[in-house]
Amino acid sequence: MALTWPDEIELLRELVGTPSVSGDEEAVGILVERRVREWGLEVVRDDAGVRVTVRGAAPGSRLAFVSHLDTVPAGDGWLREPFEATIETGKLYGRGSGDAKASVAAMLYAARDVAADPSALHGELVVILGYGEETRHTSMPEALARTGKVDAAVVGEPTNLDLAIAQRGLMMVDLVAYGDQRHAGYAVADGEFVNAVTTLAEDLVALGGLFPDRPHGLLGAPTVTATMLEGGVSRNVTPPSARAVLDIRSTPAWPHEAIATRLRERLKSEVVVTSDRLVPCETPGPSRLLEVLGRLRPQAELYGSPTCSDWVFLRDTDVVKCGPGTSRRSHTPDEHVDLHEVSAARGYYARVAKDYLS
Repeated sequence: MALTWPDEIELLRELVGTPSVSGDEEAVGILVERRVREWGLEVVRDDAGVRVTVRGAAPGSRLAFVSHLDTVPAGDGWLREPFEATIETGKLYGRGSGDAKASVAAMLYAARDVAADPSALHGELVVILGYGEETRHTSMPEALARTGKVDAAVVGEPTNLDLAIAQRGLMMVDLVAYGDQRHAGYAVADGEFVNAVTTLAEDLVALGGLFPDRPHGLLGAPTVTATMLEGGVSRNVTPPSARAVLDIRSTPAWPHEAIATRLRERLKSEVVVTSDRLVPCETPGPSRLLEVLGRLRPQAELYGSPTCSDWVFLRDTDVVKCGPGTSRRSHTPDEHVDLHEVSAARGYYARVAKDYLS
């Protein structure tokens, strides 16, 4: 006898079983559109994603549930098929199961639950599901532009249903050191000499102490991590230049402009900012959305998230990041989500929407 799973789990199985690596999301978008139309809900699917709208009986606020349909590639090291949605001991395994198809399934069924009785709603709920979030080509800015202004948003990412009220930004920087190219045997003998590798190494050692001041209450200090190195012409030639790539996770206390200024003040290498669009975010205070979320789930912890999300495109809006799943499992082999969290998320999202729009 085949097992029967709750509706939101069955939908999650379908979503995970439909591969949607960034740039190839059409099939999963069609799946979502078809399912939502079967429920009789208002839905639009286009090149910016899928948007579902539930309209209340009276005018009022506009609440958005925001997530994404794409995943990173499966990668290696899996003990299960990454796109088969395997269920074992209360967990569903598969690429994208937690990041972020569990949120998608729960948000869609929450919208269906809310739509069952819109008579008490003042305003509308809109579910916005974007493409390409895992890349620099996310469609969320365009999806939001086509949606229009929203008053508040829950961003569906794996938080174990705790409430992320701050989020680190991401800034990419190249450090480029310059030196004198010479035969290595004569480097010292020919007088004044600068070794680009040595200059870069000194700067890399100095990175750990650059941001001791202005720690954020939840996120602490910015983190600066060297992730790539290159330099050198040959093993017996001193390098004319050397480069390091820095991954910098910023905080609301350290805007990207301030980080770049500090780097240039304290380091010898040239500082080249290659990306600064993923700014840090923070839930504004006082937050009506946070009050609702906290009241309906008092056991939820408030914390600062180290990972980026589409929140950056809603940074001037009342936003909290909250969803089923564990962030540390994202992008890993045998990614999985606890089934009870997915079902809990469906009910939680629905109650939040009804309360916020009451």
